[in-house]
Amino acid sequence: MVEDVNPTESNSIEEGETSNAANEVGSGIEELKVEAADIDIDFESEFSEVAADVAAADTPDSEASEPSEGDATAVSALEEQVAQLKAQLEDRSNQYLRLTADFENFRKRTSREKEDVELQVKCNTISNMLEVVDNFERARAQIKPQNDGEMAVHKSYQSVYKQLVEALKRIGVAPMRAEGKEFDPNLHEAVMREPPDEHADGTVIEELVRGYVLGERVLRHAMVKVATPLE
Repeated sequence: MVEDVNPTESNSIEEGETSNAANEVGSGIEELKVEAADIDIDFESEFSEVAADVAAADTPDSEASEPSEGDATAVSALEEQVAQLKAQLEDRSNQYLRLTADFENFRKRTSREKEDVELQVKCNTISNMLEVVDNFERARAQIKPQNDGEMAVHKSYQSVYKQLVEALKRIGVAPMRAEGKEFDPNLHEAVMREPPDEHADGTVIEELVRGYVLGERVLRHAMVKVATPLE
């Protein structure tokens, strides 16, 4: 059998329960406030400790940063050794440069002397051969073949003369052409003089003995007759 419940009583019960729950929540909040009040946090002290730790970490150890007397002595010794090695290196470099320059000068001087000796030997040899050329030219000028036999002999030695002249040309020997040119004491040797009637004063009138050059070097001066007033 279901009992009838009075609405008024039911509401009162619910209100009682709500009131109790509210009281419990309120008491819990009060307890939290009391606990929070009991906890006293000193923020300034905490920040001061942290700052002190950071400063201690950044500050180098005086004993570790300052070198010892032994380390300073070792560094000084190494610096002195480096300076000595640099001085030795500079000295060796200067010696090498001097030796290189001396060797280059020696090489050039030796090469020049060798060329001069070779040229002198060549000039002496050719100068002796020039006398043979002169004899061939005298023979050609003086001998007049009278018959076929003499003409054959004449042609034969003239062929030899031609071969000799061609050989001299190949090695650089060239004859001077002095006649009609101005007298040059570096090339000509005046052996005769003639009054300058038809020629200007100082002009080579006749080449008596032909001169020769090898390149720019005179093998033999030309013997010439020069137009010049007689004293």
